[in-house]
Amino acid sequence: MTEPGQAFNPPAENRIRVGELDVRYLEWAGPSPAAPVPIVALHGLASSANWYERLAARLSGQYRIVAPDQRGHGQTTQASGGYDFPTLAADVARFMDALGLEQAAVLGHSWGGNVAINVAAYFPQRVSRLVMIDGGFLDGHLLPDASWENFSARFAPRNVSGDRREFLERLREQLADCWGEDLERIVQTMVYEDGDGQIQDILRPSNHAQVLAAMWGEPPSVTLPRISCPTLIVPAGPRPERAGGEFSRNKEVMVAAAAQAVPDNRVHWIPETVHDIGYHKPDELAGVILKFLEQGTGFSQE
Repeated sequence: MTEPGQAFNPPAENRIRVGELDVRYLEWAGPSPAAPVPIVALHGLASSANWYERLAARLSGQYRIVAPDQRGHGQTTQASGGYDFPTLAADVARFMDALGLEQAAVLGHSWGGNVAINVAAYFPQRVSRLVMIDGGFLDGHLLPDASWENFSARFAPRNVSGDRREFLERLREQLADCWGEDLERIVQTMVYEDGDGQIQDILRPSNHAQVLAAMWGEPPSVTLPRISCPTLIVPAGPRPERAGGEFSRNKEVMVAAAAQAVPDNRVHWIPETVHDIGYHKPDELAGVILKFLEQGTGFSQE
């Protein structure tokens, strides 16, 4: 197996016009033009297309993969609005149009999973298969203390304070089990250095607030029952020290609700990992996804 930090098969970096957006995206070409249905990979909140580097390198031997920086993220246009799910889903459909992709398997990590389920719901003919990577099932209404005030406080912008050295040292400690030179470069695609030398998220706070409002107002419970394509739900199982805690119990409830809502789904927990499974266990995650993409329909849950 390849070590998590080992870099190989780097992507091409491209730009394309999608409606009002100048979209930057990464592309792994795949084995040949006759390869199976391509993959569209959607990153999480305050992240970038580069999140997929480790995972996509392990999938591109069999599939063409395209990963856009979504609206307001990475090097894509900093739009002041449009962070509701109908607009975000339409962004993806238009992105596919611009690339000439009639249909694709869609992956979504974290908040990207929420975008992905909406692409599958609003544009069912465009999505052959759906993969929710520790995301798409986060439903604030299922939390024990469910209220907009608690939800918006719980998922406020992350702490990226400090200069570049402090930012990287903090992440190096948080991701010590999978840190590498590639990851040090990847995480810096999600932030910028302001005029005072301080690190800031590229996703503006006002746009982050719009995302949270959409997640609260358009929860998965509304969207998931409308999905008709085969769906793989891949939650991150907790480390032993966190097993049985409130966060883990809440996630189990949300995953169970998602599995109940989606007609044709499989749930595959990846144990003892972190939210960024693609950083920590890219080989295992790639194996699960490849197996799913090669299966027929009508599978039972694991």
